[in-house]
Amino acid sequence: LERDETLEQPLYAAATDALIQLHRAAPMAGLEAYDPPRMTELSALAYDWYLAESLGPDPEAKAAFGAEFEPVLAENAECSVTILRDYHAENLLWLPDRDGAARVGQLDFQDAMLGDPSYDLVSLLMDARRDVSADTREAMIRYYAVETGQEAETFERSFHVLGTQRNLRILGVFARLSRRDRKAHYVDLIPRVWDHLMRNLDHPALAGIANRIKGDLPAPTPEILERLRR
Repeated sequence: LERDETLEQPLYAAATDALIQLHRAAPMAGLEAYDPPRMTELSALAYDWYLAESLGPDPEAKAAFGAEFEPVLAENAECSVTILRDYHAENLLWLPDRDGAARVGQLDFQDAMLGDPSYDLVSLLMDARRDVSADTREAMIRYYAVETGQEAETFERSFHVLGTQRNLRILGVFARLSRRDRKAHYVDLIPRVWDHLMRNLDHPALAGIANRIKGDLPAPTPEILERLRR
């Protein structure tokens, strides 16, 4: 991708094909469920770390967020497929001598769970570490929905709901990695994650929770990023 940007759609299509094949298989045995309570708890890392370490803790805002967000997840997410939870470009290897989905080698799959079909596609197309073009993102969402026989509007809604969940969690994780673990370089990725979150919150399915999240969490201004970095 760094050498030839014209390969973006073919490579992302191959990575999407690999997900489709994974999701057509029976889920792996013994996986824990990435269900609405678990997802809500992990989303709240944005309050525990991003908010708390930039402006200060707000337990009431966190509790109100959880009470409002869990029903949105319950309505739009299911636990039906194996999800790898860290499915993005830096964890994928291009192996062109192989055929079909086997051309996409996978790293960092040890945290697999039972979750929603859209989750790993969010990881792939709303990557915290590199920009994916809007054309490629929209094309892959449509492609996945068509190939798996899902109604396009319903799948897109789930994509943005799960995107909100994932990007809230990543905001919290990156703030924690900097403040607790002294890995300050993760702060440099926060503006991209924030942009992903704002794009998710623009979807009508998030209308009921968007104002709360935007009101509770500060935008990553240079001052806030420096505070998190220190």
